[in-house]
Amino acid sequence: MLSGCAVEESAGVPDAAPSVYYWRGTLKLDAMERAFLKEHDVRKVYLRLFDVVKRGNACVPAGTIEFRDTLPNTLHVVPTIFITEECLRADTTELAAKLVERVVKMCRVNRLNNIAELQVDCDWTPHSREAYYALLERIRTCLAQVGNATNADVSRQSDKSWRLSVTIRLHQLNQPAPPADYGVLMVYNTGDYRQRNARNPILAYEDVEPYVRFLKDYKLPLCAAYPNFCWKRLFHGDRFKGFLYSENLSDSTVYESLADDSLYRVVQGRTLHGALQSDYDIHLSPEDEVVVNRSAPEEMLRIARMLQTVRPNIHGQVIFYHLDKNFMNLLSTEQYEAFYHFH
Repeated sequence: MLSGCAVEESAGVPDAAPSVYYWRGTLKLDAMERAFLKEHDVRKVYLRLFDVVKRGNACVPAGTIEFRDTLPNTLHVVPTIFITEECLRADTTELAAKLVERVVKMCRVNRLNNIAELQVDCDWTPHSREAYYALLERIRTCLAQVGNATNADVSRQSDKSWRLSVTIRLHQLNQPAPPADYGVLMVYNTGDYRQRNARNPILAYEDVEPYVRFLKDYKLPLCAAYPNFCWKRLFHGDRFKGFLYSENLSDSTVYESLADDSLYRVVQGRTLHGALQSDYDIHLSPEDEVVVNRSAPEEMLRIARMLQTVRPNIHGQVIFYHLDKNFMNLLSTEQYEAFYHFH
């Protein structure tokens, strides 16, 4: 019972620092990304190692990051994993131990030293909450064993038990807090991306406001994560077909700009390979349209002020999602600094 009790909000987030998520399939930093880390004195990176998905009756790793580079040794690294809600409908009795073992091995093999925390990301719902919280409890038990390990089978990454942090989506705020040391409130992906004409699905004040009433008394230390990315959403009429990632919309042989870089029409059909977040190729048809949504700094600041009023220490640590040179210019240097030193 005690391990499941809520942690007092006033405890704060451990090792609070300007932070970023790294959520790409390959770890490789270019000069611009390294300069960003230095310019904004970023000292913590939440590094996604792999996803956990359900295949058949088993939960297995997928999308494992490929290490082609090393992170600056000034960074405090928090290994992060994403678990699909579908996994929570499977037997997860042995999953915690397997996850922690795999994370520890990846940290050791890739020389991620002085690890003291694991973060778990999951879009759970009230229907899957009980299974998810039980899994988190088992993960905490395994992390305590990692911290005290002395045998050769487990890497001694820390003299203390690893902490456990979790992501908290806005719709999860009205539920009891999960058994973790702290949470990261994801202040993005607030709208329905499948609705073509909806307001900015990345982040909109009207989508956040209804949940703020749950924030004041939420019984878990919280910090905030904000978006610095854009979405290219592909539609056929009003039917959502998927996200485009690496597509160059300025290629006039394929796309025609309709509205100030926010709407494009497909003028030549083609098959995309790996450009969408799916396991299969997709065909672009003439008359398909691409709706582009971007992080809106002024809207973000308006929301941040609202959250600050209700939860004064939520910006003790700010995380940007995510570190990618293609999106860095969505905010100015001054805007990044305003969030990293919000008051």
